[in-house]
Amino acid sequence: MTQQTKTKLKPVGYRVVVQRKEEEEKTQGGIILPDSAKKKPESALVVEVGSPKKTSEGAELPIPVKVGDTILMDKYAGQEVSIDDEDFVILKADDIIAIIEE
Repeated sequence: MTQQTKTKLKPVGYRVVVQRKEEEEKTQGGIILPDSAKKKPESALVVEVGSPKKTSEGAELPIPVKVGDTILMDKYAGQEVSIDDEDFVILKADDIIAIIEE
């Protein structure tokens, strides 16, 4: 019996791995939107966090988010990747606009 292991994606440097939160697929009138008509979601769930950034003086600047945070990011920021049939975005921590507190 083989057991499948999930690939873990660990960002390098001052980067963050997120998964976009899916938008509603229907309009208020009940019309189902095709993928090509949907807008890219700007909110995402933080899945993995990279390393702090070092300043020229040697001080560390920690990444301001942690795993499990919901963030608002630039719409076209980062590199989209697909691993084990799941879609992720790897983006620089500087591309995070805000943390959404619920």
